[in-house]
Parts: sequence; C-alpha cells; structure tokens
Amino acid sequence: MAFVTWFKRNLVVIAGLLTLAYLLLPNVVVTVFSFNKPVGRFNYAWQEFSADAWTDPCGVADLCGSLALSLQLACWATLGATALGTAIAFALARYRFRARGAVNALIFLPMAMPEVVMAASLLTLFLNLGAQLGFWTILIAHIMFCLSFVVTAVKARVMSMDPRLEQAAQDLYAGPFQTFLRVTLPIAAPGIAAGALLAFALSFDDFIITNFTAGSTVTFPMFVWGSAQRGTPVQINVIGTAMFVVAVLLVLLSMVIGSRRTKSRA
Repeated sequence: MAFVTWFKRNLVVIAGLLTLAYLLLPNVVVTVFSFNKPVGRFNYAWQEFSADAWTDPCGVADLCGSLALSLQLACWATLGATALGTAIAFALARYRFRARGAVNALIFLPMAMPEVVMAASLLTLFLNLGAQLGFWTILIAHIMFCLSFVVTAVKARVMSMDPRLEQAAQDLYAGPFQTFLRVTLPIAAPGIAAGALLAFALSFDDFIITNFTAGSTVTFPMFVWGSAQRGTPVQINVIGTAMFVVAVLLVLLSMVIGSRRTKSRA
C-alpha cells in the first residue's frame, strides 16, 4: 500500500521523467556511436571504442564545409526573421489597421500548412522569376519559414507587457525612442531572444525547404541525408553530439543568468 500511495503521489513526476528519457534516447545513441570504430562504410553496429573521429571531425570530405554553410545560413536567417518578425509583432499587438485579421492569418499560415507545400510554392516562385537556386534562395526561403515562429514568440511577450511602464517613462519626460530603448525593448527582450533561438534552430535543421530551393548547394542536413545513402560516417555523430552539448550548455547558462537576476531583484 505504501508503494501504491507513493506511486500515485509521484505519478506526474515519473511520467515526466519517462518522457524526458524517451526524448533524450536518440541523443544518447548518437553520443555513444560517436566513439564507435565502424567496420566498412556503415556505423549502425557497435564494434569497439575509438576516439579517432573526435580528433578529426572534418575527416570526411565536404562535411565541415556543409556545416559552415548551414551555420552561416542560420545566422543570417535568424537576423532577418528576428528583425522582420519583431516589427510585425509590435504592429499586430499595438496598432489597429485595416486587414489586421487577414495579416494575422497570413502570418500563421506557414505554421499550419505542410512544409512541403511551402517548399514547392517557393520553388515555383523562384523558377518563374528566373532566380538561380543557391545560397540566396535558401536564405529567402528560411526567413519566410522562420518569420511566423518569431512573430508568435514576440507577439505573446508584447501582449503581456504592462503599458503603464511606458506611460510612466513618458511622464518622466522620456521621448519615444528613449522609452522604446530603455523600457519596451528590455521587457520584450526575452520574447525576441526566444524567437531568435527558435529561428536559428529551425533554419539550421531544415531539410525539406532547403532541398527544394538549394540547387547544387549542400547544407549539413542535406549532407547527412546524402551520406546515409552510402554509409553514415562517425564524424556526423561527433558533430551531432557537439551541437547537443552546446545547446544544453546554453540552456543551463540562461537558467543561471535568470536565477541570478531573480535573486538580485529580490
């Protein structure tokens, strides 16, 4: 009876831990196989422990080149989507204008439709315009795809802001630019940062839209997909593990910074 009582009391925690373990299992497999020494082309069965791939992560031709290209695309797409998405979010949350409802619907449409539909539409647009498929077409497509997610994150933050704070700043003779820079922007910063991080992750990880609009350009997800047809190199697992570790460290860093800010305010 004691075990049943304890189980009922901690059912939510147990379910959460099991879900977390299920989500992290692929990352654990990738990490383990990054230390594998494969026999032949494929890296799907454990052979023996080896750290050779970690000492030479660029040992596979074009791997680091495609990785650098994906990082470059993700950075530029994040800047573009964040700038445009923040402006659109403020406009939708703060102003009333004609066709506001239609703009809201159009902004959220890319999130609702299948990604392959947007990819095919963009490819048709680029071909009709006579554009050369490559870096710039991928970048335009990524900005369009990430824009909706940035608007959603920033708009939710802006709508939760207390307008009395800005009014107080104006009562203290702050101009519109000073009010925005010193009051509005710092309060909206968490939403903008969340949208930017989401845009970076979506752009870096995207395969479907990139595959339609890339032409002969090869990004890291496309390199992984192409390599899987011939045999997965261990270096792909090394890059994946490094990316996972960096992401976890960034989350932990943000949590520490947030905790320190909370303590300092208290």
